[in-house]
Amino acid sequence: MSCQTLTLQIEGEGARITLNRPEKRNAISTAMIGELLAALDEAEGSSARTVILTGAGKAFCSGMDLEGLAAIARQSPEQNMEDSRRMARMFRRLWSFPKPLIAAVNGPAIAGGCALATLCDFTLAAPEAKFGYTEVRIGFVPAIVSVFLVRQIGEKRARDLLLTGRILDADEARRMGLVTEIVPAETLMDSAGELAAALAAASPTSLALTKRLLCSFAAKEMDRELEHAVAENARIRSTADFREGLAAFLEKRAPKWTGR
Repeated sequence: MSCQTLTLQIEGEGARITLNRPEKRNAISTAMIGELLAALDEAEGSSARTVILTGAGKAFCSGMDLEGLAAIARQSPEQNMEDSRRMARMFRRLWSFPKPLIAAVNGPAIAGGCALATLCDFTLAAPEAKFGYTEVRIGFVPAIVSVFLVRQIGEKRARDLLLTGRILDADEARRMGLVTEIVPAETLMDSAGELAAALAAASPTSLALTKRLLCSFAAKEMDRELEHAVAENARIRSTADFREGLAAFLEKRAPKWTGR
């Protein structure tokens, strides 16, 4: 497939998706969401038994693209709902992808980028990788990711990360349950490949059915919660605090909150 924001390589039993906007720290754009969903579709229908997701350059994914953030302030409520649904669709697709999905986190994975990294079945991280959900720092609500995060690490830890917006190093992220393993940066892709090979040795039918079973435990409740989260994600964008937080972030200054 031909893409502008990522690359997809399928070789035999393995596929690799590389977020490929290194000059933007692989920030998420509307185009990237569409291309990532298309790449996952192609990988699912291919001979690949596993998929590795990584980032080009020094970052894994820095979150939403700055140009996209600036555009949000001008969007209508209908556009905000559409945008929120698009993000939810991408996160849910990663969570429920039928083949083993491995994130090889080579650098910072922030906000939406943290979700991309941690919604995979396995998250391997280089020691210099950073993780965090920083949305509250710019007056946003980490609504959609919260649906997944509470199940992943528990409510108390999710409250810590989502309410403080703090950044974790790779070691703390592993202790929190966001990271499966920390591996040296120079062997990160080799380690991901070795894990993929080990998974490919198992029955593909068994792996697919096991993943489907695991997802089925929470799917109905999760879909209901995602609808509520999508609405909250869109609603916060009409507040004065969101507009101020976004402007302050883009202007690189401290925000002046009004609580409205």
